[in-house]
Amino acid sequence: MNRSPCGRLAPSPTGAQHLGNARTYLIAWLSARSLGGSVSLRIEDIDIGRNKPGATEQAIRDLQWLGLDWDGEPVIQSERYPEHLAALEELKRLELVYPCTCTRADIALAASAPHLEHESPTYPGTCSHRRAADAEGLKDFSWRLRVTDSPAFTDRFLGEQYVDLQLAGGDFIVWRVGNLPAYQLAVVVDDAAAGVTEIVRGDDLLSSTPRQLLIYRALGYPAPQFAHVPLVHGEDDRRLAKRHNGTRVSDLRAEGVKPEAVLGLLARSCGWIDEVRPITAEELVPMFRWETIPREKFTLTREMLNDLV
Repeated sequence: MNRSPCGRLAPSPTGAQHLGNARTYLIAWLSARSLGGSVSLRIEDIDIGRNKPGATEQAIRDLQWLGLDWDGEPVIQSERYPEHLAALEELKRLELVYPCTCTRADIALAASAPHLEHESPTYPGTCSHRRAADAEGLKDFSWRLRVTDSPAFTDRFLGEQYVDLQLAGGDFIVWRVGNLPAYQLAVVVDDAAAGVTEIVRGDDLLSSTPRQLLIYRALGYPAPQFAHVPLVHGEDDRRLAKRHNGTRVSDLRAEGVKPEAVLGLLARSCGWIDEVRPITAEELVPMFRWETIPREKFTLTREMLNDLV
């Protein structure tokens, strides 16, 4: 069954949105709008300990300032706890998850060799003998999904992709200590509920895709198409973060920079226009092309920032 095109914007309120975030949001928005599709907005706030006061409102203002609109009301991820819990219960019923009492230190100690190129050492399977019912009486445990295989997928931007999940962390957490949903489960449940058909995000999340495909398959959800685009880096060759002064969207707005100037810079970096010039998001819709976006990272220089003023 063909589904109506639907993209999504999913800012996290753990800090201010910078031009790297803005570039990815712009690509995601244009991809959906160029197909005549809808766009949903979700605030990914389940990492409660890292959320910053006022960051949700600021992210919404940033998107509005850039001219990136959305359909319907914003979804607040933390308000969807019942849906996340229902998905966990289904995974438990299928015996696809098990309770894990290992700490990060336990995992690091048990790992035969650390994989520094990945986000954590490979989980050694210490608790994988357990069944869902074994959670009874346990304290301070998470739920891990059993990695039975590593689904290959065709990335809209990068082409054919395969990540060996056994080498990239193994069985992974879908529900955290403290009885809270983890990122991998929550985003799948929420994207499926919103009818999202395409997900555009930074290539630092590439290894999340086969994990999420396992969850889509387990829960019987139709999987979206994924596209992972290069991140924006500073002149220090590190990806943009709060340490890079002057790159926050809110700061540029406060300094009187016009959104059309920012969009012109981002559009030129994606090859949609030949020179940096003021342009609106709506004007970019018919210009959108995946094939013009460079495969290498985009380096944002101080000169580029100065030219925005």
